[in-house]
Amino acid sequence: MTRSGPNSTWLDRLWETERPEYLDRDDVSPEVHQKIIHGLDRLMRVSGLYESFVRWTLRPVAGIARPRILELGAGHGALSRALLDKAPNALVTASDVYQASVDDMLAGPLGTHPRAEVKLIDATAIDEPDGTYDLAVFCQSLHHLPPSMIGDVLREGTRVARKLVIIDGYRMPWWAVPAMLAFFVPTALAMNGFHFTHDGVVSLRKMYSADSLQQIAAGAGLRLHTRFEPPFHLVATATR
Repeated sequence: MTRSGPNSTWLDRLWETERPEYLDRDDVSPEVHQKIIHGLDRLMRVSGLYESFVRWTLRPVAGIARPRILELGAGHGALSRALLDKAPNALVTASDVYQASVDDMLAGPLGTHPRAEVKLIDATAIDEPDGTYDLAVFCQSLHHLPPSMIGDVLREGTRVARKLVIIDGYRMPWWAVPAMLAFFVPTALAMNGFHFTHDGVVSLRKMYSADSLQQIAAGAGLRLHTRFEPPFHLVATATR
């Protein structure tokens, strides 16, 4: 299985990488991790992407009066906080596989919010009963996982929730890469420095195409609807 999908060209496959991001490495200092996370948070706020992420997440539960939402891979919890603000009746569980991220969320506003829970959860093996949530969302994290684990995320997300929404970067075809890099690299370096820029380029190379996710979902016996959302995002909704 390739990240670029079954019908990709050799140039698309050449652009792929399994190189780890600094954010995923255990031999990198917590200070570097936090700098990258804060850089991502700043980018999301400046670009207004949090508002888009909230809108795309809440669309499938628009008709539910008190939706139960699970965020997987919540990181610093910014999306969960935004969901609580935008949907005043929603019950939100923010989760992450890293204990340090869970501790940080517990120490912040999510730790005391009356409609929020914070849990340590592995998105590939969710310790929750079937149908616990109306919706699970996995935002900006899927590309961190190897292809062998994507099916587990789809199966587990659709087991504990009626629907799973995945939001990640849109995988550009090989011919669009030079223009993307010409824009992204100098902008990222100026805003957030080398480590952030390195991880951004690696992320672009590790994004999954819609075709790739469709193939994985079909192998897991799941239905998957994908769509492109401007400026550069892929939104996928998985159901059983």
